[in-house]
Amino acid sequence: MITGASAGLGMGMAREFAAKGHNLALCARRTERLVRLRDELLATHPEITVVIRQLDVTEHDEVFAAFGEFTEQLGVLDRIIVNAGLGKGQPLGTGYFYANKQTAETNFVAALAQCEAAMAVFREQRDGHLVMISSISALRGLPGTITTYAATKAGVASLAEGIRAETLGKSARGTSIKVSTVYPGYIRSEMNEKLPRTPLVVSLEKGCRALVKAIDREPARAYVPAWPWTVLGALLRVVPLRLIARFA
Repeated sequence: MITGASAGLGMGMAREFAAKGHNLALCARRTERLVRLRDELLATHPEITVVIRQLDVTEHDEVFAAFGEFTEQLGVLDRIIVNAGLGKGQPLGTGYFYANKQTAETNFVAALAQCEAAMAVFREQRDGHLVMISSISALRGLPGTITTYAATKAGVASLAEGIRAETLGKSARGTSIKVSTVYPGYIRSEMNEKLPRTPLVVSLEKGCRALVKAIDREPARAYVPAWPWTVLGALLRVVPLRLIARFA
């Protein structure tokens, strides 16, 4: 199951997983795009099942309803990818609280709802793989238009780590639930196509191929593409904040 599947990374991952023969449950706000994607996938891979549903992840009751419906339709959800997100934002204090608030509610609060729904499914199944799409920007507080976005993606990563810790604890004995946090670098998508600076950007196809390869390994965490973001991620964690401030 992939949320936010009508465009960008969600759509790209759906294509890659379909090519691997996986049945898919896809949801997003834009139904007409989901219909086109479903028809494309079934035309190319007629052997798989693809179910779709309109979903605005900020409508939390609908999140739980969608996860339940998909489970009934497919019988089991072996992997749930929490991907839906928003990239709006402006520097704090400049009069754009509404945009920063919308990003925070979509990227973190809605992700929390998706995690609640996903873990309810996995606890019932006693098995499953929860994948949280964070961002390389989660590794540090970042300035300017990306401040709120980076903070939400750091929250997503922390949330995933907490769930992962619980799956390793005594209360999870007898279950096989795995949790992965994925930190994409710059992958070309609708969210970032208008950004003036996108260093080391890769195409959507190449980036999503790397995402799916990493997810299939079921790691605790992964930087995607691995090169150069594994190295740059380590550097980003320790570089002095005054250097980061130059990008404001």
